[in-house]
Amino acid sequence: MSSQPEMTEVLREKIIAQPNVILEDQDLMRALIAANERAMGNNIVDLRGIAMDRLEARLERLEDTHRSVIAAAYENLAGTNQVHRAILRMLDPVEFENFLKDLGGDVATILRVDCIKLVLESVQNDDDPAVKRLGDVLSVEAPGFIEQYLAVEKGHPVRQVTLRQIQRGDPRVYGPEAEFMRSEACLLLDFGENRLPGLLVMGAEDPHQFNPQQGTDLLSFFAGIFERAMRRWLS
Repeated sequence: MSSQPEMTEVLREKIIAQPNVILEDQDLMRALIAANERAMGNNIVDLRGIAMDRLEARLERLEDTHRSVIAAAYENLAGTNQVHRAILRMLDPVEFENFLKDLGGDVATILRVDCIKLVLESVQNDDDPAVKRLGDVLSVEAPGFIEQYLAVEKGHPVRQVTLRQIQRGDPRVYGPEAEFMRSEACLLLDFGENRLPGLLVMGAEDPHQFNPQQGTDLLSFFAGIFERAMRRWLS
């Protein structure tokens, strides 16, 4: 008599009626394949089993890739919604002072950055009372400052968006917050013909929030909207 328990008739009928239950259970299929290999013995090379192992490994890699793609898609969608909300908030104010105040407040909060600074090139000194009334979001620098700040090499075009990690922020841009900044996104602004450029700087205390390997499409879109809003104020 066999010492192994026999399959009950009820269980046998369930398996025959629903074989997909076994086929879809990975752990059960592995156990059946392993039992089949033991029954064949060590002297037989099971090519089908080898092929199954390779297919299983490939399937696991495909599933990992699938999960990564889905996660990236959700992240991109969340980032798009975030930028859209920031743009809508940025377009709400009807006065320039409130526009700048919201830029360093609600807009920065929506974008989850620690601060946003606007740099304008002008022959006007930022000690001018009219500039000081606009708060600490705005700083005015001499012509050529932005190109020097972005460290653009001669003969190389200036990129619209520059993402980089920094040891600390520049006090001319960040003011007293400079020592806490560890990464930044620099958005070059074109205000139109015969006007000096501007620079929108998003600073973060997290050194990994901005780095050169990240995509810049959403920030380029944000910069384009910001340029158009600023042209309205400058006119």
